[in-house]
Amino acid sequence: MITPAFELSQDPDFLTITINAPYAKVSEFDVYFEGKDFKFYAKPYFLRLTLPGRIVDDGREKASYDGDKGVFTVQLPKETPGQFFEGLDMLTALLAQKKTRSAKPLVEEIGTSAEVAEEEEEEEEEFVWEIEQIPYEEAAESTLHLQCFYGFGNLKSGVFQRLQDELSDVIDIKDPDFTPTPERRQKRLEAETAKFDPDHYLADFFEDEAIQHVLKYKPWWVDVYAKKTASQEGSNREHVSQTTFVSFSEEEREQLRKFTNKSYCMDKRTRHQVYFGLIDILLAYCYEVCVTEGDSNVESSWNIRKLSATLCWLESFTSIPELLVSFGRRVLCYPLYRHFRLVTRALCDTVMILQLGKSAVLKCLLDIHKIFRENDPAYILNDLYITDYCIWIQKTKSKKLVALAESLQKAKLTKAHLGFELEELESAALLVQEEESELKAGSSVSKQQLPSSALEMSDSEESSSSTSSSETESSDSDEQESSTSEDGKINSLEGTLQEERTAPLIDCNGLGRDTDTLTLDVSNEKSKASLQSTSVPGKLIEELEKQMQTAIRLSEEPEELATASYAALREKGANYAVETQRLSEDPSGKGNFLELSPKKKLLLFLGSTNEEAD
Repeated sequence: MITPAFELSQDPDFLTITINAPYAKVSEFDVYFEGKDFKFYAKPYFLRLTLPGRIVDDGREKASYDGDKGVFTVQLPKETPGQFFEGLDMLTALLAQKKTRSAKPLVEEIGTSAEVAEEEEEEEEEFVWEIEQIPYEEAAESTLHLQCFYGFGNLKSGVFQRLQDELSDVIDIKDPDFTPTPERRQKRLEAETAKFDPDHYLADFFEDEAIQHVLKYKPWWVDVYAKKTASQEGSNREHVSQTTFVSFSEEEREQLRKFTNKSYCMDKRTRHQVYFGLIDILLAYCYEVCVTEGDSNVESSWNIRKLSATLCWLESFTSIPELLVSFGRRVLCYPLYRHFRLVTRALCDTVMILQLGKSAVLKCLLDIHKIFRENDPAYILNDLYITDYCIWIQKTKSKKLVALAESLQKAKLTKAHLGFELEELESAALLVQEEESELKAGSSVSKQQLPSSALEMSDSEESSSSTSSSETESSDSDEQESSTSEDGKINSLEGTLQEERTAPLIDCNGLGRDTDTLTLDVSNEKSKASLQSTSVPGKLIEELEKQMQTAIRLSEEPEELATASYAALREKGANYAVETQRLSEDPSGKGNFLELSPKKKLLLFLGSTNEEAD
């Protein structure tokens, strides 16, 4: 028999079941319902459901068939009008039939004693006596309990003994079937400590443009959570509880119908471990959705299973702080983007999903199931964890998930909890940046103090003195801008670092980077003034005198020698002015001062004649 595709909907008085059964024999169509049981048969389709509420046969039931679409529609009256049936979208759970407790023995003998005797005789005839005998060896006490369990609720073991070739591509632990839980945890912590790269972390901490970009992405549950919050503020809680905020696509409903429903017998401790494992998987999934902006790729499977210690190390957590520390450490060790804000963002998203109820959690698990199903050999994790989670979550109550979200929201996670000395590392990096900025500022000041001596020592710089002066002042202003910008960035990073230490659950705002354009405008005005001053002969003499006085002050010569040099300089300046006046009044124009090159003007100032300059 084939289980047909089906959907359920409701109104205050009726429960409507839509069954898609193309090419069915309508003549053999049969429907049975009583209480919470519903059965449908139309060869070759058979459907049996356990409804979340009671229905009644009072003559108001209706059934119709659309031959073109092959769809049966059955309307069943509710036993209590106005009652709201929860979980109509949990299709796998509806396929289950509730089992009643009875005093019957778990093992029953079927058939007569004669038949049993015949079966025993057949078994004796088929038994082969000539078999190889192996002497019994008593196992040591240390090896009796080495068979370790893992998977959903620690219900599986021995799986990876048959999958040794694919073991390294799925999990990080080498021998999971014979590695107990404490040893797994110790090896995981050692592997994370060895994998942590301070350079990679600091690179993402200071150059976080890409991280700020992905933090702006809003997944689908953000809008749904906003709608639910708005509904709670504008109406009563009963109406909100009956509103379906999360809907499933046809592909997701098909996934639910393919699951085989089953029951899980777990004690209190195991149930807690299952809930903690669910949080760990959702944290990894929220990180993957954030960094890929909702568009999964070939690396999505690796991201999810690598960030979840439950999937990668078959870990069984016992508390919320323990799993949060594990997730934070793995985010800073393995993926491409390693930033603490991504940890807090995934934590906030997980809280939203849990507060939306089991429909939102199931939708995320179905997406993870699809990602693993399309990736080889990650499908093994579906058999170990995700499929069972998809079936189990449909039977849980949303109130428990909301309570779990509240506990998760109260938990605090800081950088000091991760054990990588992140605060010390960031403080040291900020001190190094401050020292580098101070060195750059000092070098820029020294360049501003000695511009004239460098110009006098080089002939090439003398030929373009005005242009070089302008470029030098412009570059100095640029250096001042860069130092100012770096100082602002360092101060901003220090403020951000302080916020992350005091309040770990921070928003995703970017770091401010201010630019200073006023310095550049002033430098341009200075360069223009310098160009104008060098175009007038008289002002050129005054500027050269000022520069020479500065050079004399900086030199280590005695005071008398400096006075003599200054007197000689004054004498040369006077001769230079007389010669300049003569050349300017030359009627032939051959000795015109304005047409002389800068080099000839300088030789003339130093005392050379016009012929020597030529």
